[in-house]
Amino acid sequence: MLELEQVTAGYGETVVLRDVSLSVPDSKVVALLGPNGAGKTTTLRTASGLITPMAGRVVLHGEDVTGMKPYALARRGVCHLPEGHGIFPSLSVKENIVLHSPKGKEKESVEKAGDQFPVLAARLGQQAGSLSGGEQQMLALVRAYLTDPRIVIVDEASLGLSPLLVDQVFEALAQVVARGTSLLLVEQYVTRALELADTVYLMNRGQIVFSGRASDLRGEDVFERYLGIDVTS
Repeated sequence: MLELEQVTAGYGETVVLRDVSLSVPDSKVVALLGPNGAGKTTTLRTASGLITPMAGRVVLHGEDVTGMKPYALARRGVCHLPEGHGIFPSLSVKENIVLHSPKGKEKESVEKAGDQFPVLAARLGQQAGSLSGGEQQMLALVRAYLTDPRIVIVDEASLGLSPLLVDQVFEALAQVVARGTSLLLVEQYVTRALELADTVYLMNRGQIVFSGRASDLRGEDVFERYLGIDVTS
């Protein structure tokens, strides 16, 4: 589905990623975990075309898409939900939904979004920027339902949310996955990410330092060693 092959990338002359390789198979969930500043967001931005690698390749459905613009990757089924919700705060909830609707299906999309997230149905006329953090995240997730992507790339979907809203966000992500959509996830809640993921990559200082099945990582000290987190507690 999506592969990064020996990617080196960064900003200007600053190198952030060094020889990063990872793979997101069809209909699978891959979690990318690591401490702050490890390069996780840069990896996602490279995968979605926001950053062009200095070296290495990005491959999507077997096609070399290195350097391809984000809108071209979106047309090929890539949906990137960035940290910070990725909504248009000055527009209404309904206007945000319509912007992501397939042409000619705007009314149907608004109804579909409301059915999936009832809290949004009650706030269609409200300015998106005035929603709570959790409601804004729900609005951002609407894109993954309306555009029928083949892969969703999510950066810290639960950042700053209450435990109850975190549950709702992960339930929404699980529903996306249940439709057969692949998911590449960066997430601060390690245990929750492990519950959802098939495969986990650990990143530190711009490099992949471990990869393996999520089920194999439970009880190991690899998280403590690289992330300073004990997932067994």
